[in-house]
Amino acid sequence: MLIEGCKHEIEITVPVDEIDQETERAVSSIQKKAKIPGFRPGKVPATIVRTRFAHEVRQDVLESLVPKYLQKRFEADDLKVVGRPNVKEVHFEKGEPLRFKAEFEVAPEVELGEYRGLTTHYSDPEVSDDDLNQRIEQLREQKAQHVTIDPRPVEDGDYVTISLHSIAGVDSPVNQDEMMLHVGDPDTLPEFTENLRGMSPEESKEFEISYPEDYGQEKLAGKTVRFLMQLKAIRRKELPELNDEFAKDLGDFNTLDELRDAVRKNIFHERESAAQRKAKDELIDRLVEAHGFPVPEVFLDRQIEAEMESRLRQLASNGVDVAKLKLDWNKVKESQRPKALHDVKASLLLDKVAERESIVATQDEVDREIQQIARQEREPVAAIRKKLDKSGAIGRIANHIRTEKTLNLLFEQSRKIAGEPEAAQSAQN
Repeated sequence: MLIEGCKHEIEITVPVDEIDQETERAVSSIQKKAKIPGFRPGKVPATIVRTRFAHEVRQDVLESLVPKYLQKRFEADDLKVVGRPNVKEVHFEKGEPLRFKAEFEVAPEVELGEYRGLTTHYSDPEVSDDDLNQRIEQLREQKAQHVTIDPRPVEDGDYVTISLHSIAGVDSPVNQDEMMLHVGDPDTLPEFTENLRGMSPEESKEFEISYPEDYGQEKLAGKTVRFLMQLKAIRRKELPELNDEFAKDLGDFNTLDELRDAVRKNIFHERESAAQRKAKDELIDRLVEAHGFPVPEVFLDRQIEAEMESRLRQLASNGVDVAKLKLDWNKVKESQRPKALHDVKASLLLDKVAERESIVATQDEVDREIQQIARQEREPVAAIRKKLDKSGAIGRIANHIRTEKTLNLLFEQSRKIAGEPEAAQSAQN
């Protein structure tokens, strides 16, 4: 047996008597359904079947004996084969043993080293009064009202309501009867600000905009479009007062102080979650770095394909026609290979840790996740469960829960250092 990392090559010999038995079976099987003029169904002589259907008999014998003897060898050698074996150099001649070689990959033997007490960078987050006030202001912005003011020329800082219709320059027409713009704001295209400045309500104007090639809307990117714009109204933004009524309007709060406490806790939990995720990612890196073992190519191919499918779905959801993308898949796969190798190793190692620590996803944990998905989708739990079960997603949910519990264990058992990894490296140098 030739072994190179996860790649194995074996040579198998099938004795003549086994071939003869299998040939008799194949001939008998074909004999029952062969249709030859002059013979009743099932009554074609075996000698004629061997001659007229020699190719079919040969294929039948090979398709039966090759996988059978491969499986026997895999079991005898306790080989955990992944992917489809590549059978080659088949020698199959009458009166001689069947000989062939098979190349395949096996799952790696992962010898788990130390995984408790790994080092990661983490500090409990802080929430300043400025952080809190900024978040409160964002809430006020969400509750802001825009009130129409008396007609006058538009000035920077105004909020305006306009109608906008394309006249030329675009294949798919733009027709918006009412849209709001903030004049002079960085997020407003300069051409809109320039043409709106000084206009009065009910006034109309034609103008052109040359959109950059990388503009977010594909139908406008790289095009020069002529628009007809009418100014419908000038508005003033009014923010609600910061008082107990504002707090009550936002939810189950009686006072502004209760709202502020809740907002502070939310910011803390958001930052805590982000900081822990970053620390856990570093722990995964440490775990991968500490364990060297080969990874089957088939695992890498599956990981790269899954990653690319996810990216293409994301592009499609953003309106990109993925069928028109001209991608060099060989280059794409090669560029994704290092990340795929890291991710596959991480997955295998986390599975090993979970196995060692007897970490599993309980039924209650899976049920809670399904219930949360049902709330998000606004569908009955039973319907969501049936849908997830049919697609095989429940198994993926359980695996995700198990992985997160394993990462929580690594984080709890880790040695935490304050600061950022880059900062710590600079300090050492």
